Amino acid sequence: QVQLVESGGGLVQSGESLRLSCAASGSAFNINDMGWFRQAPGKERELVGSITRGGDTNYADSVKGRFTISRDNAVNTEYLQMNALKPEDTAVYYCHADAVIGRAIKRNLDLWGQGTLVTVSS
Repeated sequence: QVQLVESGGGLVQSGESLRLSCAASGSAFNINDMGWFRQAPGKERELVGSITRGGDTNYADSVKGRFTISRDNAVNTEYLQMNALKPEDTAVYYCHADAVIGRAIKRNLDLWGQGTLVTVSS
C-alpha cells in the first residue's frame, strides 16, 4: 500500500513562515507529478501549485512570490515553503501525487495526503 503522510501545519501570525512536508511511503511505486491543494472553510478545494519530477513548478496567482514547492526524489518527499503568510491562506492543505504502482503489472494511482491545518492569525 502506498500512502502520503503530511506534516508541518500549525498556527502562525500574519507575515510569518511555515514549511509543510509530504512523504510517500510503501513499496513498488514511482511518483511523477506532485502538488499541493488547499481548502478553506466553506470553499472548494483549490490548487496551490505543482511540481514535475524534473522540478518544473507552477503556482496559483494568489501565492506566487510567497510560496515555493520543492521535492527530493531520493526520499519521495515534497515540500511547501510558505512565506509572508496572510489570514486568507488559512486552510487545510493537502498534498497530491500522481503515482505508478505495481511490479509486473503497473497502474496509475491518485494519492492524497490526510491534510494538515494551517491557521494564520491577523
